[in-house]
Amino acid sequence: MTSATDPLHHPAPAPAAPPADRPAAPRWSSPALLAILVLAAALYSWNLSSLGLNSFYSAAVLSGTESWKAWFFGSLDAGNFLTVDKPPLALMVMGLSCRVLGYGTWQMMAPMIAAALATIWVLHASVKRVWGHGAAAVAALVLALTPITVAINRDNNPDTLLVFLMVSGAALGLRATRTGRLLPLLGSAVCFGLAFNTKMLQGYIALPAVFLVYVYASRPGWVAKVRDLALAAVALAVSSFWWAAAVSLVPADERPYIGGSTDGTAWDLITGYNGLGRVFGGEGNGGGGGGGGSFAGTAGIGRMFNDVLGGQISWLLPFAGIALVAGLVRCGRAPRTDLTRAALVLWGGWTVLHFLTFSMAEGTMHPYYTTALAPGIAALCGGGGDLLLRALRADRRWAWVLPAALGVTGIWAVVLLRRAAGWNTWLWPAIAVVTALAIVGLLVFRSGRRARLLAVSVAAAVIASVAGPAAYAWSVPSGSGGGMGGTNPTAGPTTGSGTGGPGGGGGAGFPGGGEQPGGSGRNQAGGFPGGGEPPEGGPQGGTTSPGGSGTEAGGTPPSGSGGRTGGQADGQADGQSGEAAGGPGGGTGGGMGGGASTELVAYLKKHQDGAEWLLAVSGSQSAAQLILSSGEPVISMWGWSGSDRAMTLAKLKDLVKNGQLHYIQVSGGGTGGGMGGGSALSTEVTEWVREHGTEVTDVEDTSGLYRLDASDVN
Repeated sequence: MTSATDPLHHPAPAPAAPPADRPAAPRWSSPALLAILVLAAALYSWNLSSLGLNSFYSAAVLSGTESWKAWFFGSLDAGNFLTVDKPPLALMVMGLSCRVLGYGTWQMMAPMIAAALATIWVLHASVKRVWGHGAAAVAALVLALTPITVAINRDNNPDTLLVFLMVSGAALGLRATRTGRLLPLLGSAVCFGLAFNTKMLQGYIALPAVFLVYVYASRPGWVAKVRDLALAAVALAVSSFWWAAAVSLVPADERPYIGGSTDGTAWDLITGYNGLGRVFGGEGNGGGGGGGGSFAGTAGIGRMFNDVLGGQISWLLPFAGIALVAGLVRCGRAPRTDLTRAALVLWGGWTVLHFLTFSMAEGTMHPYYTTALAPGIAALCGGGGDLLLRALRADRRWAWVLPAALGVTGIWAVVLLRRAAGWNTWLWPAIAVVTALAIVGLLVFRSGRRARLLAVSVAAAVIASVAGPAAYAWSVPSGSGGGMGGTNPTAGPTTGSGTGGPGGGGGAGFPGGGEQPGGSGRNQAGGFPGGGEPPEGGPQGGTTSPGGSGTEAGGTPPSGSGGRTGGQADGQADGQSGEAAGGPGGGTGGGMGGGASTELVAYLKKHQDGAEWLLAVSGSQSAAQLILSSGEPVISMWGWSGSDRAMTLAKLKDLVKNGQLHYIQVSGGGTGGGMGGGSALSTEVTEWVREHGTEVTDVEDTSGLYRLDASDVN
C-alpha cells in the first residue's frame, strides 16, 4: 500500500508465529478429536432408552423434581424422610436437567453424557500440552473405549460426574505447576472439593499426586508456594464441606435422615459408610478380611486382573506401568520443573493410588468404581507411549522397550479374550497377528527415511491395543455382551461373579450367586437377604418383562408426561419375579429388579386418604421401585443397607397419628423387615405394626401389608 506521505510499498505483515512452546497443530488433530468425541457420544447414548438405570438414583431425581428440599438434601422420597447414601451433587445436576426438560431417561442422562465427553476433552488438552497432539489423540481414544467407562457413562450412578471433576482438578493442578499461577491451583482445589460432594472420600484419591507434583515441580519460591497452598486448602475445605455444614445447621427434626449414617448426620456418613468403611469393611460395607461386601473379587494386589475386573479395566494397565517406569527413568536428571516428569508423576500417581485403593479395599467394591482408573491409564498410554516411541527412534539401547510393552499388551489381551469362551473367538487371533506385525514393523522401520512405514506400524500397534477394549465397549450399546446397567454396570461377556456376595456365592448374581432366571448370562446384582452388602444404589431400574416388551429405563414416565407419574410402570411390572411382599428386601413388589405390583399401587393410591406418604417399606430398593411406579413419596424405614435408624417407633406413631401415613409393609417372613432384619429397632416397629394394625388382604400376592389410623395409636 502507498500514500502521498509514504510512496514506498510495504508488504502485508506476516501472521504472528505461534509461541515456541506451542507449535502449530497438525491439520488432522482437531478432526481426530472430533471423531473420538462423536464415537464416544455414540457409545454412551446409542440405544440408551432401553437400558435399565439405577432405580435408587432415578427415584431420588424424580423426588428432586417435585420438592426443592428433596433436591437439596438428595432425598429418596419427595416427603423427605430419608436421603440416598451419597452427597447430592450428581442428583442435583440430573434433577435440574429434569426440572427444565421434564423427567425422563434422556433428560436425566444428558448432563452425565456431556460430563463424560468433557472428561475426554479435558484429558486431551492436558496431555497435548505436555506430549503433543498424537499422544493426546491416543489418550482420548483409550479413555473413550475403556469398557467399564462406557458402561458407567450410560448409567445414572454418580461416577461419571466424579471422574470429570477429578480429571479437571488434576489438569488444573498440572497447569498451576507449569505456570506458577494461583487461579488454576484454586480451580483444582474447587474441583476436588466438588468431587468430594459427588462421592465423598473417593473424590480425594488422586489429590496426593496433585499436591506432590505442585510442591516439587512448581516454579514459585517456598514462601509463595506455602501461601498459595494455604489458600487452596481453604478453597478445598469450603467446596468439600459446604453441604455437610449446611445439613448440620438444619435441626434434625426438620431434615431427612441422612442415608448410610448411623446417627442421621452427614459427618457420620463422611467418616463411616463413605469413608474408611469402604477400605477396611464394616460401617455397612460388609465385613473385612479379604472380600467384605465386594462384587469385584477378593481384595489383593491382583484384583484388577481377576475374572471380574480384568476385562473391564486392565487391558492397558501393563503398558501404562511399563511406560511410567521407563518414562521416569528417561527423565533422569531433568530439571526440577521439567513438565514431562511432572505429568508422569501426576498421572502415574493417579493410577497407582487408585490401583492400590481399589485392589486392597475390603469394603464394598463394585466393578464400576474402576472407571476412575481409566484417565490415568489413558494419559500414560498416550504420553508414555510417545516417550517410548521417541526412545525407539533415538536410542538403540531403548529400542526394545516399546516393542516389549506392546508384546505384553497383546499377550494380556489374548488372555482376557480367551477367558470369554465362545465370545468373538476370531478376535484374539487377529489381535495376536496384528500385534506381532506391528512389533516387527517398529523394529525394522525405526530408523532411516521410512517414516510412513513406521507410522503404519504405530497405527497398527494402536489398533491392536484398543481392539479388545473396543469390542467390550461396543457390547454395551449393542447388547451383544453379558454385562448389565443399573445396579452394577459392566461391559462385555460375563467372565466372573466376584466374591463376598450372598450366601458365599458370586458377588454379582441373584441370591445364591446364580444368574438371572432365564439364562441371560448377565452379571446381575440382585437382592441379598441374609448375606453381604447389596449392590450400591438400588435394584436395576428398567426391566423387560417375560412377555418381551421392553420398558423405558429407571421408571421413566411416558413421553410428554412430568411430575407425578401414576401409571408409568404399567406393562412393566406384570409377570416379574419378586413381586410379592416378603421377598428379597422385605418390601412390597419389585423385589430385586422387578417392578412394583400394579394392583398394589392402584390399591394404595385409591386408599391413600390424604396421607403424605403412600407406604412405608423396609428397604430403599423397594421404596425406589414404588416411587417410580406411583409417583408418590414412599418411606424407606431402614435405608439401603438395612442398618439406617431412620424409623423409630415414636416417629411411626406420630406419622400415623397425624394422618401422614396409613400403610406399612413389613417382611412376610421375619421380624426385622428387609435388609436390616433382626435389629432391635426394626423388631420393635414390626411387632407394634402387627399388633395394632389391620392386615390388608384385598390385594393378591401381598403379605405383611398393614393399615394403621390415628385410632390405632395408644
